[in-house]
Amino acid sequence: MQRSFSVWILIIFILSACGGNVSPSGTVDSAILTSTTFLADITRNVAGDRVTIESLLPIGTDPHSYQPTPQDAARIADSKLLIINGAEYEHFIESLIENAGGEREVVEASAGISVREDPDGEHGVDPHMWLDPNNVVVYVENIREGLTHLDPEGAAFYRSNADKYAGELNDLDAWIAGQVSLIPAEKRLLVTNHEALGYFAERYGFTIVGTLIESVSSDASPSAKQMADLIDQIRSSGAPAIFLDASDNGSLANQIAEETGVRVVTDLHLESLTDGAPAATYIDMMKHNVTLIVDVLK
Repeated sequence: MQRSFSVWILIIFILSACGGNVSPSGTVDSAILTSTTFLADITRNVAGDRVTIESLLPIGTDPHSYQPTPQDAARIADSKLLIINGAEYEHFIESLIENAGGEREVVEASAGISVREDPDGEHGVDPHMWLDPNNVVVYVENIREGLTHLDPEGAAFYRSNADKYAGELNDLDAWIAGQVSLIPAEKRLLVTNHEALGYFAERYGFTIVGTLIESVSSDASPSAKQMADLIDQIRSSGAPAIFLDASDNGSLANQIAEETGVRVVTDLHLESLTDGAPAATYIDMMKHNVTLIVDVLK
């Protein structure tokens, strides 16, 4: 009887140390939630099969215009670890976190990255750091630390996975640079829906000619003067295309295309993964986007 009691004390101690319930297979039964699908994929590459990762937002959703549901509040309340992008990206989630019951650790994946700000200071900071894979290496380290804090027993496992995935991200960066080199420098011109590709442009030598919406969020509307200015910028620069996320409304882009004769490319995936090809993972998403951009501009 004494031996049985001691065994149970040992089991309870192990469960407490791990910050979750350890299954017989060595996995940790803790609710880990990410704000977006691309963050869920990045986190899974670090977590492996030790924990279950879910995305709060469904596939194909634009976080800028997302309206939270009561079910979202319940999922946050049940979570033990919540991983967000940060840099003012998830405005929809702030009230959910404030009002959710329970206790959880919140990890800002972008913590420590220098944030781009608009020169005029009117449109806020640019949260789209993940569109430069070098920034995602920082995401991986922040996520690894969060997982390790939740599950100290998995520290070595998370470290090994994080190192492996960081290597894949470095390979992705080299691949992108090689693809972009196929575009003459003077033709590396981007027109986008909103200000999403700044980090990408800085890393790989593109010029942002202009945006349909002068904001880091797609949830805004341009003025007639902004539209007229953009038409002039496109004509003077010779930019051949407007690049849109698959979730963007294409009506403004089509109007400008009629005025300027440029092409509208509608199948970028910048804010969300897809259910299967072409953007089933973060790396797939980046390769798909780069291939589209290079094919149009080279």
